[in-house]
Amino acid sequence: MRIWDDLVASRRALAGFVVIGIGWASFSAQMPVIKAQVGVGDGFWGTLLLMGSTGALMAMWLAPLVYRLVGAWALLLGIVTMVVGFLLAGLSQGPLLVGLALFLAAGGSGVADVLANAEVSEAEAETGTSLMNLNHGMFSVAYAVAAVLVGIAREAGIGPVGVFSGMAVAIGALMFWMKLPDRRALPEDEIAGAAGMPFLLVWVGGLVVLAAFLGEAASEGWSALHIERTLSGGPAEGAMGPALLAIGMAIGRLGAHVFGAGWPPLRVMVIASCIGGFGLALAGAAPSIPVAFVGFLLGGLGASVVGPLALGLVGQAVPPKYRLAAISQAAALGYAAFFLGPVIMGYVAEGFGLRVSFYVIAAILFVVAAVLLPLWARMLGARRAAQ
Repeated sequence: MRIWDDLVASRRALAGFVVIGIGWASFSAQMPVIKAQVGVGDGFWGTLLLMGSTGALMAMWLAPLVYRLVGAWALLLGIVTMVVGFLLAGLSQGPLLVGLALFLAAGGSGVADVLANAEVSEAEAETGTSLMNLNHGMFSVAYAVAAVLVGIAREAGIGPVGVFSGMAVAIGALMFWMKLPDRRALPEDEIAGAAGMPFLLVWVGGLVVLAAFLGEAASEGWSALHIERTLSGGPAEGAMGPALLAIGMAIGRLGAHVFGAGWPPLRVMVIASCIGGFGLALAGAAPSIPVAFVGFLLGGLGASVVGPLALGLVGQAVPPKYRLAAISQAAALGYAAFFLGPVIMGYVAEGFGLRVSFYVIAAILFVVAAVLLPLWARMLGARRAAQ
């Protein structure tokens, strides 16, 4: 019953996370066919994904402003924009249109993601319970289920337009749950949080989120290509790459929510970063598809826990009136992973092969565990001592 009560407490954010998971799984599991439909190489494809990531990054910085403009409807507006973008991506036959489509899809999901995370942080403050990993875990469940269904649809010969149309119908059924409380009656400085914000602490937390999400972005967008091209897998096997990543993410996040509540969060994050790095290195070195599957599962299991815990610590470290602004800034810095990820993966793959791309991301996760997390732990400890 505890999990059910926690889901109810954050139900608006939960609906947002679920539909974002459905949307991005529908795209990632179709990336090989959309890339072929557009007809570009790895490097140019990475640049197109970069356009989408730019939209997400801009949207995350602007999410508090969007909320001030449309209030309770802001989350729904972001989701509708995301759906329109993915539908355009399914129709795209050239790089210009798919770049615009990904810009819209990522921008809409970026706004929705920040607002969903802020809503979880508000629910955590109200209930005194850690809810970030639970909600991000449900995102992963939705992503995994959607990725498997997309793989089945591809095997049945259904193209991108049909898959994205089905995605839009599924998302539409959940939109009724996504109207937010209208908190615009708060003074302007409480919404924007311009003064008194511990910027350095928030930004270092954002860098931790960035590293974790870089691990997710690497597998999300490129696992299907790695399995189908490097290891000669079929469409269903390719779709299992992002699906197993999401399964690992779901297990890691839900397990952290149920079993890890009493553990020091920073210690959990160090261990999880190492597991994620090992998993991605294993996936890159995999001699066969089953070994790659194990690598992506472990990569998702480890990297998935770090981002939500870091966002939760950011929300706890700032006064309530700065919470939305702090979550927005940390999330925007973190989601720069989806800006940097395509560049790193695409251009390293072009020059040295996909295997080396996964080694690079794994190395970043190990550096975070050894350097960045101990530094942030000292900063958080100093802030608690000063309060």
